[in-house]
Amino acid sequence: MWKSTIVLSLFMVVTGAQAQARPSTVDMSCSANRQLVFASGAIVLGTGGSTYDRFVRDRTFCQMTEYAQTAYVPSLETPVCFVGYRCKQGPRDWLD
Repeated sequence: MWKSTIVLSLFMVVTGAQAQARPSTVDMSCSANRQLVFASGAIVLGTGGSTYDRFVRDRTFCQMTEYAQTAYVPSLETPVCFVGYRCKQGPRDWLD
């Protein structure tokens, strides 16, 4: 019984250490968010609450079947901050 408790405790510590918090756009300035996307190339950012998305520096970080759509997020000082792009599936519909 004692061994089971120790093994279970160690397992919980190891798996908890693997979880990493993603950066949140609402906790950083607009320029810091933009710089983080630019420096990373592609990164997953929290956008408030439990929402998140993947942001990219340019279309080269998207799949062949995707296009880059401009991305705006809330930041520390403004509710609308351009940070880069989101990869969207399908051909770009230029009529929208």
